[in-house]
Amino acid sequence: MKLYYMPAACSLAPHIILRELGITADLVQVDHKTHRTDDGRDFLELSPFGYVPLLELDDGTHLREGAAILQYLADLKPELGLAPANGTMERYRLQEWLNFLTSEIHKGFIPLLYARLAGTYGTGTAKPKLEERFAWLDNVLAENDYLMGASFTVADAYLYSLVQWGQAEWLEPTYRADIHFDTLNYLKAWYLRVRTRPAVRRALDLEGLR
Repeated sequence: MKLYYMPAACSLAPHIILRELGITADLVQVDHKTHRTDDGRDFLELSPFGYVPLLELDDGTHLREGAAILQYLADLKPELGLAPANGTMERYRLQEWLNFLTSEIHKGFIPLLYARLAGTYGTGTAKPKLEERFAWLDNVLAENDYLMGASFTVADAYLYSLVQWGQAEWLEPTYRADIHFDTLNYLKAWYLRVRTRPAVRRALDLEGLR
């Protein structure tokens, strides 16, 4: 199994889940400017849009969407509870979360990551909307340690990989956005809680992050 990733990108989420599962996979780094892999291949031949994550299975099958990859990985070891069982209402709740994170949080960050291109749309429209979503998440986390309740799931790994873009001042400009949640106590506590998980620390270390 191979995980194609870029350091600090949303591919951090499946990387974290691999560590949570204790599954060994080859990490293949992709340069975000040249779209070349660290072993010299053209990543665009594998992923036409150049996006990570991409998971390559041992039989050569490719999974290219983060939400699908996260659920696939969690289902490899269902006993760990990183995703509820298929066919249950809780599994649909997880999919609800993953869709929300994809459309409202992940997509919401894009104008902030490309602030020069976004211009006033980023600061005048995208940022206030994302701040509203952060405030809503803060309210959710006022009653729960994690997004789905008392237990860490793949949704938390995904959210963590996104919100670090606004919290980690050490990130290079490509992966840093001008948005913080220092005044949102529950979201901040969740962020720090997730950050201390051994699997998260290991993934950060392996990607050369802090």
